[in-house]
Amino acid sequence: MYCEGAFNTPNGKTAHGLVRFTERYEVLCVIDSNYAGKDAREILDGKKSGIPVVGNFLDALSIAKQYGGADTFVVGLAPDGGRLPSSAKEVVRHAIADGLNVDSGLHDFLSDDPELVALAKEKGVRIHDIRKPPERKYLHFFSGEIEEVDCLKLAVLGTDSAIGKRTTAWIIVHGLRNAGYKAELIGTGQTAWMQGAKYSIVLDSLINDFVSGEIEHAVHEAWKNEHLDAIVLEGQGSLMNPAYPGGFELLAAGRPDYVILQHAPTRLEYDGFPGYTMHPLDHQIKAIEFISGKKVIAITVNHEGMESKDIPAACKLITEQTGLPAFDVLFDGPDGLIKVLLPLLKKHA
Repeated sequence: MYCEGAFNTPNGKTAHGLVRFTERYEVLCVIDSNYAGKDAREILDGKKSGIPVVGNFLDALSIAKQYGGADTFVVGLAPDGGRLPSSAKEVVRHAIADGLNVDSGLHDFLSDDPELVALAKEKGVRIHDIRKPPERKYLHFFSGEIEEVDCLKLAVLGTDSAIGKRTTAWIIVHGLRNAGYKAELIGTGQTAWMQGAKYSIVLDSLINDFVSGEIEHAVHEAWKNEHLDAIVLEGQGSLMNPAYPGGFELLAAGRPDYVILQHAPTRLEYDGFPGYTMHPLDHQIKAIEFISGKKVIAITVNHEGMESKDIPAACKLITEQTGLPAFDVLFDGPDGLIKVLLPLLKKHA
């Protein structure tokens, strides 16, 4: 997985997601010379994963040989605007030349590059641009069938972009499954698909007219096919982020019963935009509840910039300020939050 210069930064969140969890791949190593020789998960969460970080593509091939070779080169970058750095294109070319399939979640479609396409054809490998939208004839328009879905629907929204919504959503899904409930994630970005979300769309690549319909279709298909107790919708951006305004479409079309809001207490400005002060947490809660008519029932904490000893106090302060329970599910696990959700699940049983 390629993440040169971006691992352990907001621009590496695709790689972070796959290091933490994926059902689609077995991750053999991460490429980022800044952290070569270290354990990828330990860098992120202080927990060893056995996934090494290496300094370059040749080192990655050496790791792969220990496992009998690799079959896929994943572009794990998630830079602003989804653009592929020129230095990365050369590494992609080497990967194809070495017979690796390439999966990329960027807006720069590798399958539109004649040189890379010709090389892939010569080597008999595929290039998969996850963000490349389906043909319009395959897209869905909102129909109202969402009203048939009678299981619990939860939306995990955020006070900012790149704040951990997807990770929290997966932790909730796994927590519900471990508690004996049938739950599915509705993935709304390229990384959720890469992690194996069965019902996935990539919102930021869809034509606006079909965004609501695609959300509705994914939710309805998951409910119809899986006979679920709960559906968890992964949020994108945040309502008030200047570059990535998101969340309203999930509220309008996914029609969640409740919202869980992800928040980073130490983050003062919107991700990547110095000078754009984040709106206070209580304002964001009020905005969500006013727009949707649904309650925010819990705050999940992103502990960036915090020591582990400070997390309980941060959660307590949020509860005092908002009256809502607050949990760091990445640090403490989902059990506390699942207890909050159990009465809601029984209500929908």
